[in-house]
Parts: sequence; C-alpha cells; structure tokens
Amino acid sequence: MPSQPDPESALVHALGESRARVLQALREPLHTTELAQQLQVTSGAVSQHLSRLSEAGLVTNHRSSSKVVYRLTPRGEKLLALFTE
Repeated sequence: MPSQPDPESALVHALGESRARVLQALREPLHTTELAQQLQVTSGAVSQHLSRLSEAGLVTNHRSSSKVVYRLTPRGEKLLALFTE
C-alpha cells in the first residue's frame, strides 16, 4: 500500500494550495486585508477563497466597525484537526 502524504500535503490535495493556506491562516480570526498581507496575495483573491470556504461551511464572518473579520466554523476547525493529527 502506498504511503500517505503528510497531513499538510493531504490538506493541500483536498482543497488546493491557496484555500488550504487561507484555512490554516484562520486559526486566529483575521480580516481580509490581514489575510492578504499574511499570504502575500491580493484582497480580491482572498475574498474569492473566503467565499468558497464560506459556502462549504468552513468559515464565517462578522463586521467589526469597517472591517469584515473571518474565523473558522466548528466544521472548519474539525477539518483542520483531521489534517494536523
């Protein structure tokens, strides 16, 4: 039987590299600009990934003054836990 990839590689295979990076970055709540800066991508790219992750029930958001802050949902936390054990 072939060996299984390490957990982080498995997450990348499951979600794609960019979405996996967004999900991992949201271990702590962040707003779109913070995510874009941390991941060194555009805010537009982050927004697209967040939209898909939100549709999948993996992230949620709330408005904090003029910024929208994103965080993992319990489902997102469980998914990350599966790939980090």
